[in-house]
Amino acid sequence: MQWFFLLFPFLELWTLIELGAATSPLLAIGWVVLGIVLGMSMIRRQGLNMIRQAQRDAEGGFITPRFLGDDLAVVTSGFLLMVPGLVTDLLALIVLVGPLRRALLGIAPVEVRRQASFRAEFRSRADSGQAARADDNVTIEGDFQRVEDRDPHG
Repeated sequence: MQWFFLLFPFLELWTLIELGAATSPLLAIGWVVLGIVLGMSMIRRQGLNMIRQAQRDAEGGFITPRFLGDDLAVVTSGFLLMVPGLVTDLLALIVLVGPLRRALLGIAPVEVRRQASFRAEFRSRADSGQAARADDNVTIEGDFQRVEDRDPHG
C-alpha cells in the first residue's frame, strides 16, 4: 500500500502528460483548471447545504442517513476533482454517481462496509427546553471495542 501512495502522483502526472500529448497542452491545463473550479464550487454549494441541513437536524433531534451519505459523497467528489489528474477525476465521478458509489461499496471488504454504514440519532429533552424525567427511556446504539484495563503505574 505504501508503494501505491508513492507512485500515485506519478500516475496522475503521466495521465495529464498523455492527455496533453493526445490533444494539446492547453486542453490539459484547461482540464486541471476546470476540475479545480468545479470542485471548489461543488464543495462551497454542498458545504452550505450541509450546514443548513445539520442545523435543521439538530433542531429535530436526529441526523438523517442521507446527510451522512449523499452530502458527504458530493463533498468528497469535489475534493477529488480538485486534485490534478485523470485518475482522481474518474474516482470523483464514481463517488458522485449514486449507483456507482453503492456498487463500489457493495464489492468493498466487509470491514470497509461496516465502517461506512452507520446511523446516528440523538434526542435530548434539554436541547428542546424540556426537563428530563427519571422514567425517560434512552437507547444508545454503537460499536465498541474492549480495551483491557491497564495499571497506569505499571
